[in-house]
Amino acid sequence: MGSRQSNGDGTPARAPGEAVFDWLDDDRERRRAAGLLRTLSPRAAGPAPLDLASNDYLSLTHHPEVVEAAAEAARTWGAGATGSRLVTGSTELHARLEAELAAFCGVEAALVLASGYAANLAALTALSPPGTLLVSDAANHASLIDGCRLARATTRATTAVVPHADPDAVAAALRGHAGRALVVTDGVFSVDGDAAPLAGLADACREHGAALLVDDAHGLGVIGEGGRGTPWAAGLAGAPDVVVTVTLSKSLGAQGGAVLGPARVVEHLVSAARTFMFDTGLAPSATGAALAALRVLRREPERAARVRDAAVGLSRRLTAAGLAATRPDAAVVSVPARSAPAAVEWAARCREAGLAVGCFRPPSVPAARLRLTARAGLTDDQLDWAAEVIARTAAGLDAGPVTPAAATA
Repeated sequence: MGSRQSNGDGTPARAPGEAVFDWLDDDRERRRAAGLLRTLSPRAAGPAPLDLASNDYLSLTHHPEVVEAAAEAARTWGAGATGSRLVTGSTELHARLEAELAAFCGVEAALVLASGYAANLAALTALSPPGTLLVSDAANHASLIDGCRLARATTRATTAVVPHADPDAVAAALRGHAGRALVVTDGVFSVDGDAAPLAGLADACREHGAALLVDDAHGLGVIGEGGRGTPWAAGLAGAPDVVVTVTLSKSLGAQGGAVLGPARVVEHLVSAARTFMFDTGLAPSATGAALAALRVLRREPERAARVRDAAVGLSRRLTAAGLAATRPDAAVVSVPARSAPAAVEWAARCREAGLAVGCFRPPSVPAARLRLTARAGLTDDQLDWAAEVIARTAAGLDAGPVTPAAATA
């Protein structure tokens, strides 16, 4: 290539089209100044900081049986699924996982997809024909929000966003709507760790003839008998008007997602859900790992209780240290920060001390905070040390006690 031409003032001339993305530089600077710039931090192999950041709730990602199952699946079926589930991407492993997931969660059928995000998009778009009203909790995960947006764009469904965890608000939104309706909620909300009032939501749905969609990404493996999830705990497992989505990348320590529910719902998704029909199937290694993890959980149901105990213990320790930690229903504990830059600095101080924590900032959440996750493998000594580090590194960041309203804004 030849050298770039210069302008008359000696500065290099810009190539055609080079200015098209100049706006990205201004956008980056605004994010940096507000403490909202995201960067990737690759993990190295070998010893890692004490982990209060990942979603490996049951400590199964490195479980020998789970790792070996992933390796064996790759040796047997290859590195990838090779195609969509409808072409070459369905293996016997996928069918076994679907059958065992459905049996474990007490539903008729399950459908495995490449991610939990894809599962939510599949369920929302395929179950929202024209005229559907989607009633969505204000604190729902981004994948549910995007599913509602996609349904509006593709089927002209309408969306009503209602106050968080409020069955009366759901009933009010449904009142007077004559067509199909689908109420959408997380089972356990991913940032503050509180469980949805599923029994009250189901009552509101049934009073007005609506279906209920529960994203149980953070409930499976933690809530309910032996970790069978929030619908099971609420007495809704197997209900004909309830659909559940889950991820395989949290409690089951692998990758992928699934839709669970009535057999006719799953049959419909196979023919109508675009993120199932047109996406490559879940890799065999992830499928095998998730199946092995599910079997470990079924054999060792006490893991679910240990996660909940660890989360409650962590919250109590942080509260005793003067921090406004949320009271968890599952594995997630949230601690508010006064600003996004303060949250970034706080998380960095924790990592320097050998503790990995989540740092959540707008627009992911309304207000910045540390997001902490309990795991079944954490000891009391580790919880003591983690709480001490989090409290100590808050010094000078104005991250002390705040009102409950600010803590869950």
